[in-house]
Amino acid sequence: MNAAEKETLLEKVRISLDKIRPYLQADGGDLELIDLTDEYKVEIKFTGACAGCPYSIQTLKGGVEQSLIKEVPEIVEVVAI
Repeated sequence: MNAAEKETLLEKVRISLDKIRPYLQADGGDLELIDLTDEYKVEIKFTGACAGCPYSIQTLKGGVEQSLIKEVPEIVEVVAI
């Protein structure tokens, strides 16, 4: 992926994550976009109440990843680092 394509995809990812963020914030958590890899994987970091929460993997895969892939189909996976 070239730099222009990466920036375009990152903007789409940011917009999508901004739609998810209020649900996390309602429970005292949040997330931070870390990177988009050349393999089309989005790396995020959970913060606040989401950091270390025993349900964060379910939130990641069942909520964040599904919503993100639905809006940005180029993305293949979302991983928490």
